[in-house]
Amino acid sequence: MVSSLPWLLKPDLQPGSLAPFDAVAPKGALVQDSTALEQRRSNLLARSVVQVIDRQQTLELRQRLERQLGELQQVSLTGSAARVGPVNLDANEQRWLQKRSENERLAWDDALRRAADRMLSQGLVSGLAEGQLREAVRLQVRDLVAEEPAARSLAAKLLTGTLQGSSNLRTDPNLSKQLIETQLTKQGIPTIEVRAGDLITRKGEPISPQAYDVLDYFGKVRREPQPAIWFRHFLEALAACAVMLLVMRRERPGLEVRHALLALALLLLVQGAKLWFKGSISPLAVLVPPTLVITEGLGTGCGLVWMSIAALLWPVPVNGLGDGRLLMAVVVAAAGALIAGRQRSRGQLLQLAVMLPIGALLGQWLMLQLQPLTGWRIWGATNPNLDELAAESLLLGILLMLALLLIPVLESSFGLLTRARLLELADQERPLLRRLSCEAPGTFEHTLMICGLAEEGARAIGADVDLIRTGSLYHDVGKLHAPNWFIENQKDGPNPHDSLDDPQASAAVLQAHVDEGLKLARRHRLPRPIADFIPEHQGTLKMGYFLHKARERDPDVDESRFRYRGPAPRSRETAVLMLADGCEAALRSLPPDTSDDQARDTVRRIVASRHQDGQLRKSTLSRTEVELVVRAFVQVWRRMRHRRIPYPIPARRGLSV
Repeated sequence: MVSSLPWLLKPDLQPGSLAPFDAVAPKGALVQDSTALEQRRSNLLARSVVQVIDRQQTLELRQRLERQLGELQQVSLTGSAARVGPVNLDANEQRWLQKRSENERLAWDDALRRAADRMLSQGLVSGLAEGQLREAVRLQVRDLVAEEPAARSLAAKLLTGTLQGSSNLRTDPNLSKQLIETQLTKQGIPTIEVRAGDLITRKGEPISPQAYDVLDYFGKVRREPQPAIWFRHFLEALAACAVMLLVMRRERPGLEVRHALLALALLLLVQGAKLWFKGSISPLAVLVPPTLVITEGLGTGCGLVWMSIAALLWPVPVNGLGDGRLLMAVVVAAAGALIAGRQRSRGQLLQLAVMLPIGALLGQWLMLQLQPLTGWRIWGATNPNLDELAAESLLLGILLMLALLLIPVLESSFGLLTRARLLELADQERPLLRRLSCEAPGTFEHTLMICGLAEEGARAIGADVDLIRTGSLYHDVGKLHAPNWFIENQKDGPNPHDSLDDPQASAAVLQAHVDEGLKLARRHRLPRPIADFIPEHQGTLKMGYFLHKARERDPDVDESRFRYRGPAPRSRETAVLMLADGCEAALRSLPPDTSDDQARDTVRRIVASRHQDGQLRKSTLSRTEVELVVRAFVQVWRRMRHRRIPYPIPARRGLSV
C-alpha cells in the first residue's frame, strides 16, 4: 500500500514520455518555466548565503583577548618576557609597558576592547588576508594614545594576533532562502511565451519539460485519482513481497511468521522513509542497516533478497537523487550482507559497521571523480561536495551502530538466531549445559561424541555447522528430569526399568525426555531452531527394545504407543543429528580390528533403516549428501580409534629404612 501511494494521484503525463495526442495552444499566455526556475534557484543557492553574528564565537574571541591582556600585564610587572601569545614585543614596546601607569593601562585596555567590539560587531571572516586584517586593525587603533607610537603598534599586534584566522559568522538558512526568493523576484520569473494556435506537442514525440509546463497550464495534465495505475503498482509491490517471502522460505526452511513480519516491517519502514523525506533521503541510510539486521538474523541469502526488493520498490524512480547514490547503496548493502554472513562475533560486526561507511565514502568520491570522464550524470541535479558525502557516511555509521545495539533486542522479540548468539549458546559454561554435565555425566559425554559426528557430517554437505553444534549440545537436555532411567548414566546399580517391568510405562519415560526437554528449552528461552533439535532428533522412531518386550507379552500391541511423537526432521541439520545419534553407539561398539568398509556398511544399515521408516522424507537430504555424511561419520570414528604406543610404567621403589 505504501509503495503504491505515489501513483494514486499521479499525473497521466510526464516530461520525457511520449505524447498521446497533438496539443495546440487554445490562446496566448505566459507560462512559468519551472525547469528554468529550478535551474536559476540552484545557481543562486551556491552564491546566496546570508551570514549572521555567532554570539558563541564572539564570546570566545573576547575571552581570548582578555587572556592576552592578562599575559601582557604579567609582562609589564615582571619584565622577563619578550612575547605574549603569538605577539613578539620589540624594545620600545617593552619600555612603554614598564613605564606606563595603572590608569594608562586601564585606559589602553578599554580602548583595545572597544576596537575589538567594533570589528566583531561588523563580522569577522576567517579567510581575510593578514595584511588586510592588519590594516583594518591600524584604522581602529589610530586614535589610541596618539602620542605613543609603541602603544599603537602593540595594540595593532595584539588585536591582529587575537583575530587572525578566526570568524564569528555563521550561515542562516532561513535568511539565505529569503535572499534567494528576493533575488528571483528581482530577476523575474522565467516564462514561456505561447501564442494561440502554437503546437505544444506532437503525438508520439517526447514531451519536453517546457511543453509539460504549457500542457499543465492549459489543464491537459490530469491529476484525478487513477485507480488502474495505482492498482497495477500495488500488484507489483504485492508480488515483490510474495517473491521475497518465497525466496526467504527457500533459503531458510524454518522461517517463522514473526521472521516474515520483521522483514515486511523493515520494508514498510524503508518505504515510509522514502515517501516522507523524498529527495533528501539517503539510500545508504535506509538500505544498508536493515540489510545487516536481516542478514545477521536470517542469513546472507535472506538479506540479499530483502535488499533487492527494497531497491526495486523505490517509489517514484530515484526522486531526483541520481542513479549513482542508489547504485552505491545497493553495492554497499550487498557487500555488507556477504561479509556479515561470515562474521562470528559481535566485535567483527562492530568493525564492519566502521568499515562500511568508510568504503561508501571512498566509493562515492571515486564515482564523483570519474563522472567527467564517463559523462554519466549519476548525482541528479547537483553534485555533492566532500562534506556532504562525509555527512552521509557518518549518518550511515551511526545507524549501523544503532542497528547492532538493536540486534540483541530483535533476537528475543522475533526469535532471530545470529551467528554470535549461536556461539554464545554453545558455551559449555552456560547453566543448562553445566547442569547436564554434573547431573547426567553419561548423557553429556554421549552428547559431546554426537556433537563431533554431527559437526563433521554437516561440514561435509555444507550445512550450518554452528547451528548443528549448538543444537547437538541441547538435544538431550530432557534427560535431566530422570537421568538414572537412561543406560549411559547408570553405574553398577539396578536398572529402574527392570523393577518397573512395564514396557509401555518405560516407553513413556523415553517420550518424557523429549517433552521435558522442550519445557527446559522454553524455560531457558532457547531459540526455536535450537529447540527443534530436541523432538526432531528422535522423529517418530520406534522404541525398539520396549516394543519387542511388549510384543513378547501381547503380539497384537499397538505399535504407535512405542513411537516418539516427532515431528520427523524438517531440516538437513536435524536429520544429520538423528543419523549421528543412531550411529554413535554402533560405531563405538565395533571391535578394534574393524575395517573402514565394515564401519561404512554398519552406518549405511542404520541410515537405510531411518530412510525406510520415512524419517528423512522432510529433511531435503539427497542420496549424495547422505553418502557424504556416512563417510564423514567413519572419518570421525577412525580419529576416535587412533592407536597409541604403550608407555612403560616404572616399578614403585620401596622406602629405604
